[in-house]
Amino acid sequence: MPLLGNLIKRGLTVGEKLQNRNRAEPLRLQQRTLRRLLKRAQNTAFGQYYDFREILQAKEECIRAFQDKVPIFDYDAMYSQWWHMTLREVEDVSWPGQIKYFALSSGTSGAPSKHIPISEEMRKAMKHAGLRMFFALTNFQVEPDLFTKPMLMLGGSSDLDSQGSYYKGDLSGINASQPPYWLRPYYKPGGEIARIRSWEEKITEISRHAPEWDIGFLVGIPSWLQLMMERIIEDHGLETIHDIWPNLKVCVHGGIAFDPLKKSFERLLAHPLIYMDSYLASEGFIAYQQRPETNAMRLLLHNGIFFEFIPFNEDNFDEEGQIKANPATLTIDEIEEDIDYALLITTCSGTWRYLIGDTVRFPDKSIPEIIITGRTKHFLSICGEHLSVDNMNQGIQQVEEELGLSVREFTVGPVQQGNRYIHRWYLGCEREADPQQVRYILDEQLQEVNADYKTERESLLNIEVEVLPIDLFYDWQASKGKLGGQNKFPRVMKGKRFADWENFVHRAVRS
Repeated sequence: MPLLGNLIKRGLTVGEKLQNRNRAEPLRLQQRTLRRLLKRAQNTAFGQYYDFREILQAKEECIRAFQDKVPIFDYDAMYSQWWHMTLREVEDVSWPGQIKYFALSSGTSGAPSKHIPISEEMRKAMKHAGLRMFFALTNFQVEPDLFTKPMLMLGGSSDLDSQGSYYKGDLSGINASQPPYWLRPYYKPGGEIARIRSWEEKITEISRHAPEWDIGFLVGIPSWLQLMMERIIEDHGLETIHDIWPNLKVCVHGGIAFDPLKKSFERLLAHPLIYMDSYLASEGFIAYQQRPETNAMRLLLHNGIFFEFIPFNEDNFDEEGQIKANPATLTIDEIEEDIDYALLITTCSGTWRYLIGDTVRFPDKSIPEIIITGRTKHFLSICGEHLSVDNMNQGIQQVEEELGLSVREFTVGPVQQGNRYIHRWYLGCEREADPQQVRYILDEQLQEVNADYKTERESLLNIEVEVLPIDLFYDWQASKGKLGGQNKFPRVMKGKRFADWENFVHRAVRS
């Protein structure tokens, strides 16, 4: 096995070097990508309506012509104008042919499930991106023998809902239904368990089979990976997960910020893992961490996605996170460092200038690497405080460090009381904590990292904190049919949804 591991690592190293050697400058890669997408879709209903042939004639000015002719879409606009026909099995709507897979995604918005089209080209692009990320593991300190170990991927059910001519399900389930050939010998929990739809039943089966596997890699949303490991440790009477999987060395995570969870996650380990962040959305594989010296992720600039960036500020978005008319829209060569941008994507699944809902930042504008800073609608600015999810994560980390807590989940919502505004926080912890201590540390850290928040705290804004058992968060997700797999707890809630959550908490506390 050491010989095989060395051969695999050598091959991956060569693949990673070739990827880097063949990489052109970012804008040129994006120009090529956009032109390919326009050519491929020029005969679709969407392509004819927006005259892609004329856009292609602009040549060097193709990007500007594209931006001038094609408006910005969110999901509701794209669905009501175009994708509703795709779901009715109409061909050549916004992408050539008939779409055979739809990823169901409500993200953390709580709305009815979105149906995101997944074309065959997009499935290939995702597999290609996964292989490139695997190549990048050679940049980390990974022993050759590890490449012969199984990879446990925890996601949604691969038992997709058949709708006659197409299937729908979680993106992770769609990908798990036909894993790439190179991965199949190493893929766990295997096809039979992956098809299980019940989260509780799936975790029971994974725990039952855990002693049979020599897992080297974990892949998934870290909060659900943690629950899985806790279950295995409890069922088998272990001290740590390394008692049963001694060769576990790598965790590929995504979906939510990992840093606030890292402390409680590592309590389940005998030693830290190599962590690799990824940005795989229902709409496409957007970026992955390519090197260990940064937590930023490299954008996939030549893999079926064209990117645009809208400065996330008051000029372009209102206080509810709704985009304003005629926003400033930038390309990869126009971005600046340490500015939050709302992300627009155009993909080989027929999404066109699509507001995906995430905000990102470039730590170094000379390198096309991003960090995710939040969601366009998951921030708080009820009186000008402009508090992002990234700020919130920093506050939670400070609470964990100073009080020795493990904050597994949290959410915050805005409340107005007369002329005063309140941020009401709910934290899910593994043990009890003094809410006033938590409040003081959290508030101080938020004022440290956000000058606007500090200004408003001195005048209009107050903060309240309630510490809850972690099980309440999971019970609420279960009540919404959002337990396990790719589901994420919303970091910010507003309006009726926040009222629903507070009613649930109050009922649970009273009982």
